[in-house]
Amino acid sequence: MIDIRRVAGRRDFRQFIDYPYERHAADPHWLPPLRLAEHERLTPAKNPFFEHAEVELLLATRDGRVAGRIAAIDDRLHNETHRDNLAMFGFFEAADAEAARALLGAAEAWGRARGRAAIRGPINPSLNESAGLLVEGFDTDPFLMMPHNPVAYAAHIEAAGYHKAKDLYAWIYDLQQDTPPVIAKLAARLRDKHGITVRRLNLKEFSREVERLRAIYTAAWERNWGFVPPTAAEFRRLATELKPIFDPRAAVVAEAGGETIACLIAVPDINQVLKGTSGRLFGLALPRLLLRNRYITQVRLLLLGVDARYRAFGLYPLLLNDWHQQLRGTQYARAEFSWVLEDNRDINQPAEMAGARRYKTYRIYEKALG
Repeated sequence: MIDIRRVAGRRDFRQFIDYPYERHAADPHWLPPLRLAEHERLTPAKNPFFEHAEVELLLATRDGRVAGRIAAIDDRLHNETHRDNLAMFGFFEAADAEAARALLGAAEAWGRARGRAAIRGPINPSLNESAGLLVEGFDTDPFLMMPHNPVAYAAHIEAAGYHKAKDLYAWIYDLQQDTPPVIAKLAARLRDKHGITVRRLNLKEFSREVERLRAIYTAAWERNWGFVPPTAAEFRRLATELKPIFDPRAAVVAEAGGETIACLIAVPDINQVLKGTSGRLFGLALPRLLLRNRYITQVRLLLLGVDARYRAFGLYPLLLNDWHQQLRGTQYARAEFSWVLEDNRDINQPAEMAGARRYKTYRIYEKALG
């Protein structure tokens, strides 16, 4: 029999954080995130997401042992932005179908008690961080901040009455290949026609660059499904978290008339350093992190945006071309473009044109709370 209890106290919180490391210990493709980062992501004083959301952490136990976990989420900013009446669930892990059913039922009851009409997930805790359930592409390791889960999770969620709300794609791109001629030609034409310049990100002006990127990100994504602009504090937290691993060669910024109008931001895949570790910065993890240039051979493209005023210019080929050329001769052999909404033709088409291959699919589910 499964018992569900809310996380209360340090012991419960530690069990909530630790459970995935135990659950997936035998999965060769599940990579342990840094425990410190997971701890901070779920601590209200450390994560400004909690300034506009309520989160209830729940544990499932069987015979006194943890059998799963889930977070029930009520993001007021999402509902205000989209005029929705949704609860969310995230950080979902379950030992089996029975535990999954009990956890999802508890999250649904929590949302229903707050008057929410439907529940959506997995979202951990927002689309600006980690989202989706892996449903295709289980035979490779996940990139930084991308989820990985057992095949059975989809069946567990669907058996509880959930249906697909949206699929998210991940594309893999070979950086050792030549840029396709069509991309190079489009890039040259755009540069000449519109007088656009492309440069590296300037880490010496980190705070200013972060604000420029947030402005582009917000303007570029404002009409996308489910998008909620991150607050200044949320965006700054993520940028600060990624800054220690950032490589300026993996990012480009486009300017017109001295104004920042577009960006392509990728970060080294620190998951390669964490593979085979416990998610703690001792043992293998710390020396690998310090010598990361020897271990990290791939990057994740996590932000590709163009100011809405310049979207009609078709700047993606220019950004991709210059970014690719900037990475030639580095240790990086491939890149993941993730995640991309299944119906986002503005990014999916240029990615395919550039020679990327769609190789993973993540799904966000929804269920009415009638």
